[in-house]
Amino acid sequence: MILYYGSNIEIEKIDLNLCRPYKDFGKGFYLTTIEGQARKMALRTSRIYGGKPVVSVFEYEQPENVQIKIFDRPGEEWARFVMNNRDRDYTDFRNELCNLDCKYDIVIGPVANDDLAMLFRQFTAGNISIEKMVAEMEYKELTNQYSFHTEIATRSLIKAGVLS
Repeated sequence: MILYYGSNIEIEKIDLNLCRPYKDFGKGFYLTTIEGQARKMALRTSRIYGGKPVVSVFEYEQPENVQIKIFDRPGEEWARFVMNNRDRDYTDFRNELCNLDCKYDIVIGPVANDDLAMLFRQFTAGNISIEKMVAEMEYKELTNQYSFHTEIATRSLIKAGVLS
């Protein structure tokens, strides 16, 4: 499978220490199967930080003996997982709906984009129920993300090229 990473620099070697925490699925290296999504991220990143848009291409073969969490579509479990990972005050690391401790080597699922983030805020503020939030997600255009959280997981990614 081919995965894409959009940035303002070419990725030569994956360094998990450089990844930011409190992302949708926790601190990790995030890629997508959608080339256009990666290109948009590369443009956005280069506008914010400078440099030129670059899409690094990786081949991925699912490794054995790793913990993988897969969300086929947004739903209540996915929403709680994302909210817990984004919450800087969340401390129940043993909860299966959290990856702040990198219990999952790889997590695959939809991206919580700005439209979905607004729904999260409405739910957190008590303005809508979890059922209403999940129902509203059904009408949103979704993209995907593959996040790699451990060294063993990143070894399943082989650099295959660069698009600019």
